Formats: sequence, structure tokens, C-alpha cells
Amino acid sequence: MTAVGPTSVPRLRRGVRLTYDHVRDTHVLLFPEGVLVPNATAAAVLGLCDGKASVDAVTDVLRGRYSGVREQDVLDVLTRFADRRVVEWT
Repeated sequence: MTAVGPTSVPRLRRGVRLTYDHVRDTHVLLFPEGVLVPNATAAAVLGLCDGKASVDAVTDVLRGRYSGVREQDVLDVLTRFADRRVVEWT
């Protein structure tokens, strides 16, 4: 995929899992190369990356939960995680 935008569909890469760590009392992103501890905002975005929902759809769900959600912010979060190779685009 050359351009990532509102209609792009994100998903966690194979072998990547978002889970809640009760010891740390926070979400963690587990992947073969290590562990990332995303902030609450990033965890909310990543939790919606199912390979079916577009960025538009993810943004709409987040807008229903929180105020002030901007599509560009969602894209920025996903792009940063794609750069870290934990999110891919379908």
C-alpha cells in the first residue's frame, strides 16, 4: 500500500498481541522482538485494529468514547506503530 489514509485498514501484525498486564496495571503490546507499553490513548487505538475497521471507523468509535478525537491523531498513532513494525495495513 503506497498511501495511508482514512480508508486504510490497520491490524496488528502476526505475532503481536495487545493485552492487559495486571502486575503493571496497564496495557502492554507483546511481540517477538520485545514488549511495548503504550499509553492509554495508543492502547485504545490499537485495541480497535482488527483488520476489518478502517481508520475512519476506528476514529468514529473513539469519538463515541472520548471528546476531541481527530482522525489525523489516530493516523499519527498508527503510523508510529507501523514504523515500529507492530501494525500493518490491509
